[in-house]
Amino acid sequence: MKKFFLFVFSLIFLLPSLSFAVSQDEIMQKIEALSKELQSLKQQLNEIKEQEAQKEERIVNIEEKTVQAPEKSWLEIGGDYRARLDVLSGKTHDAFVITNFNPVAVSPLSGRDVKNDSLLLNRFGLNLKAKATEDIQVKARLLMYKVWGHESSEPVAGPGSAFFADKFFLFDGNLGHVPSDNILRVDQAYATWSNIFGAPVWFSVGRRPSTGGIPSNIRQNTEKPGTAGVPGLLIDYAFDGATIGFAPDIDVLPGAYAKICYGRGFDSGFRPNNGLKDVDFMGINIVPYDTDNLHVELQWDRAFNIFAFPENRNFALNPMFSNTNLGDIDQFGLLISGKIENIGPGDLNLFANVAMSKTHPNNNTFGYWGLLWDSSTGKQNHSGYAYYLGARYDIKSTGTKIGAEYNWGSKYWLTFGPASDDLWTGKLGVRGNVYEVYVIQELNKKPIAKRGKAFFRLGYQYYDFKYTGSNNWVGAPYKISDLSPSSPSVPLLFEPLKKATDIYLTFDVLF
Repeated sequence: MKKFFLFVFSLIFLLPSLSFAVSQDEIMQKIEALSKELQSLKQQLNEIKEQEAQKEERIVNIEEKTVQAPEKSWLEIGGDYRARLDVLSGKTHDAFVITNFNPVAVSPLSGRDVKNDSLLLNRFGLNLKAKATEDIQVKARLLMYKVWGHESSEPVAGPGSAFFADKFFLFDGNLGHVPSDNILRVDQAYATWSNIFGAPVWFSVGRRPSTGGIPSNIRQNTEKPGTAGVPGLLIDYAFDGATIGFAPDIDVLPGAYAKICYGRGFDSGFRPNNGLKDVDFMGINIVPYDTDNLHVELQWDRAFNIFAFPENRNFALNPMFSNTNLGDIDQFGLLISGKIENIGPGDLNLFANVAMSKTHPNNNTFGYWGLLWDSSTGKQNHSGYAYYLGARYDIKSTGTKIGAEYNWGSKYWLTFGPASDDLWTGKLGVRGNVYEVYVIQELNKKPIAKRGKAFFRLGYQYYDFKYTGSNNWVGAPYKISDLSPSSPSVPLLFEPLKKATDIYLTFDVLF
C-alpha cells in the first residue's frame, strides 16, 4: 500500500516536465485527500478486526455456559450446621395444676427450681434449589435437630420437661424445630412460578418457608428472608399452603410487593361425626419499601377454627377433654427495620415491631377451657398486644457483631410461634418481658461456598413472666404473682414459670 502511494506521489511531481502545469495548492489538496482516504481504510480494517474478535469471544462464552449449565444453572445445594450448648435455669410459682397434663389428676404445687446445666444439641439443614423450566423453580430444606445422647424430645418437650404449649407436643407446626432425633425431615418443599404471563406476579405452593422470619434473622446472623418470608413476631410456624404475590416496579417504592397467603394448620380427616373442622390460615402481607437499608412490612392474618390441641383427637378417655375447634384468631403487625452504615468502625442495624391479636371464641371447650377463657371467667373476646425492639452493631474490621433485644407481651397476647429457636418457649409469645444480649464473632476465612461463613454466638436470655399461658390460647391467663396452691378455682394446664434464664453458645457453619 505504501509503495503504491509513493508511486502516485512520484507521478504527480513529474507532471510539470510532461507539460502538465499544476499549481502547488492543487498538489497539497491531492496529498491531503489521499491521506484522508488512507486513514479511512485503516479505520475500516481495525473495525473489521475488532468485530471478528468480539464474535470469537461470544462463541467462547456460549460454549463455556453450555458446558457449565448442568452444574451452575439449574441446581444449587447449600445448608448449615449448628452445635449448641445451653445452660438453663428457672423458678416456678405456687399453683393449682393438672399433674403431668392428665386432666383427671389435679394437685397443688409449690414453687421450685428447675434447671439443665448442660443441654447439648446438633442441628443440620440441607437446602436445595432447582430450576425446572423457565420461570419455575423448586426449593426444599431438610432438617435434623437432636439432643446429644438422646433419640427423643424427652429432655426438652413432653410431660415433666415442657412448661409451655409450644414445646409440649411434637406436631406439624414445630417438627424439626424442637430437638427430637437424628431423622432428616422435610422442613420446606415448595414450587414457585414467577413472571406469570409476563407480569410481575408469582404463585407458590407447598411446605412454606414460614419460620425464622424477619427480624429474628438478625440475631441468627442469617440473610433477610425474601418475598416468601413471614414476620417473626406473628408467625414462626411450619405449615403447608400457597401464596399469590405481586411485585410492581415503582420508582418511589423500591422493592415493593404484596401477597395473599393461605395455609392448612390441621386436617380433620374422614370423621364427619367428631365435630372437628379443618383449621385454616389466611393472610395479607404488604411490603411498601424493601431495600438493604430500610424495610417496612405490614400483615394481617386469621386462623379459622383453631384447634384445642394439634393432631391429638383422643387426648383423654374422658369425652369432656376431647379435641375441638375453639374459634378464630386475628393478628395485625407492623415492622420497620433498617441499617445505618459507617457509624464509627461499623454499621448499626435497628428494628421496631408492634403487633395486636384478637380472639373470636365459640362456645366449645376442652375440659374447663375455651379460647382464652375458662369456666371461672366465661366466654369473652380478648385483645392482646406486643412489641419487639432490637439493635445490632457490626464491626467490619474484626467481624464482631454485638446485639441486644427486648420484647413485651400483654396478658392476652397470642402469636403462632411453635417453631421458634428458643428452648424454654418462643420468647416472642411471652406474656411479660424478655431481655436478650449476644455477641457474634465471625471467623475470618475466605468463603468457598456461595453462602460460606462460620461464626460463634454467645448469648444470654432473661424471661420475666407476668401471666400464665404464654404461647397458649387454651384457657384464661392469670397473673402469676397472685397464684397460690388453692387458686384459681380452675386448675392451670402447665406449671407456671415466673423467671427463667438461658446462657447459650453456638458454633454455626453455613455453606
